[in-house]
Parts: sequence; structure tokens; C-alpha cells
Amino acid sequence: MTVDGLMEQGLRALEEGEAQAAARYFQQVIEMEETAEAWLLLAAAQIENGSFAKAHKSLAAGLRLETDDIDLLFSLGDLYLEEGNNGKAIATYQQIIDLDAEEVDAWISMAVAKMNNNDFEGAENTCRQALEIDAESAFAHNALGDICVAKNKTEEAMKCFQQAIKLDSSDPQPYLSLAELYYEANKFDQAEEYCQQGLELDAGLAPGYLMLGNICLDQDRTQEAIDYLQQFLRLEKSPAAKNIRDEVSAVVEGLK
Repeated sequence: MTVDGLMEQGLRALEEGEAQAAARYFQQVIEMEETAEAWLLLAAAQIENGSFAKAHKSLAAGLRLETDDIDLLFSLGDLYLEEGNNGKAIATYQQIIDLDAEEVDAWISMAVAKMNNNDFEGAENTCRQALEIDAESAFAHNALGDICVAKNKTEEAMKCFQQAIKLDSSDPQPYLSLAELYYEANKFDQAEEYCQQGLELDAGLAPGYLMLGNICLDQDRTQEAIDYLQQFLRLEKSPAAKNIRDEVSAVVEGLK
């Protein structure tokens, strides 16, 4: 098979969620013709498959070929962010900004990393710099909403999430964020409405079912709560969520 044919097969496998197959195709491409793009795609397949150490090696190999490749740097920064290595994520996003100060997503991702590092002032300032570049960025408004939540600026957070929805109504995350704020304010009808809207956009979002389960529990809708919490347990498989899974499992058993 030609390089183009292998790339096409790999991209199709990646789109269909067959990460292992995609990685094999991209590895074959690299053996025939080593390019930064092929290393980037191999890393994407490895990340999808949870093979973070391999992905780091692939991204490093790609960056040896193209030191200033912004796509490779974004993938590396996002990988550091996923791993919780916020310091390295910030440094990587800064590399992107140094190459192109108009890369608004690098500013926003850096703000997220700073927020994860509990640098809330730095996160807010960075996010507002992103909005100076692109005031219509739904990603930026959503991130600023998260930062405002962390700073207990609830009213401003709500405005940010609502603006994010106005700019991009296809993203489920701000709906779930609004649902959480309404839930914390004991406004269960609004919380449930926003949560359902988010899940209509992406039925695979485990936190949405956890929120619905909690809403139903607070309203003594026991069977609905069990159903939603069980759906959360079916969907949430992350090792990082083990404690919450254990807690939810105990609640479900207690309700039966």
C-alpha cells in the first residue's frame, strides 16, 4: 500500500475510534516516509489509546523534524495538561505564543493550566488576553466561566457560560457548567433543564448523569436517581475517577 493509502486508512480508523489500528497504519507510514505529520497522527492515536509515554516519544520525534510545528506543540501541551503536568503545559503553550501571539487557543489553554495550578489571577488575566484577541471565542468564554467559578464569582461565571452557548450552541460543556451552578443554588428545575440539553448534544458525558442522579436524589425521585447513577457508572471508566465511582456505587447499593 502507498503512503497516501496508509494515511487514508489510518485517518479513517482514527475517526472510527479504532486507535490501535490507526497507530499501526501511521507506524507503517513512518517506516516508509518519516514526516512531522505522520508522527503527529501516530501520537494522536496513541493518546486516544491511553499510551501517553509512547505519544511523548512520537511528539519528540516529530519536533526533531519540525522544531516550530505548532500542531505538534499544541498536541504536546494538551498531553501535559491531560497528565496534570501544568508547568510543562504552560511552557509549551508559551512556545506557541512566542511563535504566533495570535494563537488564541494557546492563550486559553495556558489559562486552563494556570487555573489547574491554583493561579487564578494569572489564569483570569491570560484568559482576558485571549478575549482581546478574539472576543467571539466560545472556548475563551467557557474557560473564563470556569475561572470565575473557582474565584466564587458565580454571577459572572453564569454570564460567561451563557455567552459561550450563544457563540457555540453545539458545545455541551457550558450547559453542564450552568447546570452545576443552578444545582448549587438549589434551583433544580433549571439545573435539570441545562443538564438534559448538554446530554442531548453528547449522551456520553458521564458527569451529566451524575448531576441528574443528584438532582433526582434531592427531589426524592429514587428510581430515576438509581438509573442515572448507574448510567454514570457505565460510562465513567477513568482511573482518576475511582473514588467517586466507589462513592456512587455505595449510594446505588444503599438506594436499592
